[in-house]
Amino acid sequence: MKRKIITQIGSLPLEDVGEAVAYSLKHDIPFLPELPKRGDAMLEYIKQPGNLSCLKEFKKHKFETVKIQCVGPATLMLAGHKKDDAIERTYEHISRVVEGLEASEIILFLDEPALGHSGVNFAELWEALFSSFNVVRGVHTCGNMDWDKLFDSGIEIISFDASKYNLTKYSKYRKGKRISWGVEKKEDVKDFKEGDLLTLPCGMGSPLYKAEDCEKNLKKLQKIAGEI
Repeated sequence: MKRKIITQIGSLPLEDVGEAVAYSLKHDIPFLPELPKRGDAMLEYIKQPGNLSCLKEFKKHKFETVKIQCVGPATLMLAGHKKDDAIERTYEHISRVVEGLEASEIILFLDEPALGHSGVNFAELWEALFSSFNVVRGVHTCGNMDWDKLFDSGIEIISFDASKYNLTKYSKYRKGKRISWGVEKKEDVKDFKEGDLLTLPCGMGSPLYKAEDCEKNLKKLQKIAGEI
């Protein structure tokens, strides 16, 4: 059986909903596309939780394993939201995304790009959310941080920028966690194990990416997957 390891962070440089969902379905683990060009930037969609451009089209499909993501409460607090409001908005968004989503397994990543600068008890924030849903618990952070604290948390999958950071050097590395390796090249993958995933280091929602980069990056991930 082919291992299901390739997915992506979520944001895409596309505007067409059908094109975005079709692209997602090409991955081993389809992901809910976010289209910043249509207003899906994470600090924008959370103003109206559950209001993602691709959500209705995405829910027309049935999945064995699927990946969804939501801006995390620590990130919202960094952006000026009060703690209760941050948790409530994240909870409401996740609730609307999972409602009616047909999947045997849902992997939920909280998107916390600057987690190391949040200064909050993120494990406590996340527990209130993850315990409310039947999901595999994940977090994505693309910046540096005290990784040992993350290994000590209740997260099941850690998604990070493997092109910049080497998590294997930390004393509490793994502790039973699965790793989602955000890669640019095969050498970024230091210790791939059963259950791990492959993604890009971050999303493709920034102006640096063009529509044609989608297929190029999927082929790159497929090539790396074949090499490991």
